[in-house]
Amino acid sequence: MSAALAEGLVVAAQRRHFTVALDEGGELECLLKGRAMQVACGDRVEVARADDRGVIERIAPRATLVYRSDAFTEKLIAANATQVAAVLAPDVAVDLELVHRWMIAAEAERCRYVVIANKLDLPSFPALRERLAPVAALGYPVIECAATTSVAPLVPWLVGQRTVLIGQSGMGKSTLVNALSPALAARVGEVSTSLHAGRHTTSAAMLYRLEALGADGWVVDSPGMKQFGLAHVTPDALEQAFVEMRPLLGHCRFRDCRHFREPGCAVRAAVDDGRVAAFRLDLLHALQRDAGRAVQ
Repeated sequence: MSAALAEGLVVAAQRRHFTVALDEGGELECLLKGRAMQVACGDRVEVARADDRGVIERIAPRATLVYRSDAFTEKLIAANATQVAAVLAPDVAVDLELVHRWMIAAEAERCRYVVIANKLDLPSFPALRERLAPVAALGYPVIECAATTSVAPLVPWLVGQRTVLIGQSGMGKSTLVNALSPALAARVGEVSTSLHAGRHTTSAAMLYRLEALGADGWVVDSPGMKQFGLAHVTPDALEQAFVEMRPLLGHCRFRDCRHFREPGCAVRAAVDDGRVAAFRLDLLHALQRDAGRAVQ
């Protein structure tokens, strides 16, 4: 990177306003150079100083990029993450299709995917555990904890990882972060104010580097979301992102099988005998349509 520019890590993002933790120390509030550039928490950037603020001039190559998209827009969530952690709780209506869409987003970027089942102390928690059984059956860890009492079961899953917490509003993502490091609570308000973000829990993405997670570990707390499009994921990548279908690919009678009504379809046969859940194949077809591959 150029020696003329300061280097740093994006630790807060709200629309086109960003906070960069500079490698030389301190933080700098920044804007973007040009409207074509898109930046996310976790990005390594080069910054030009302008009085008491900065301008993000360049973005370093990314190892991963977790984001959502539809036919018209893209919304970046986190760059250079190694793990996507879905946060769920029993006192908020859980959209299980979202849980599976986040799963596919993680697989498409080759990130580890885990589910954090929060609010273990609530009486309704057993119902959430039962609803998540199909996720666990696919081989994904479901970590049970209560942010208000103890996050000890969660910590080993975060050590050495660059994790993006993702979930619907009200699931307790920010509470989990504060439980991991109570000293962070004040910083949430400070950065939200500097970014003109209002309430952090609804509008700004924040990155936290916690000593307990190791030198390279961090956590991104992302805004709550009700939708998660994956229009940017190619049809072939979508198929590979369904872990239970992966061993079946290439075993259909026809090379271009779409796993719909074709004879000799290995995936459809697996649905018929219960090895693949029907709703998972339905989701694959829906995502393929979004990505531009029509399924008849």
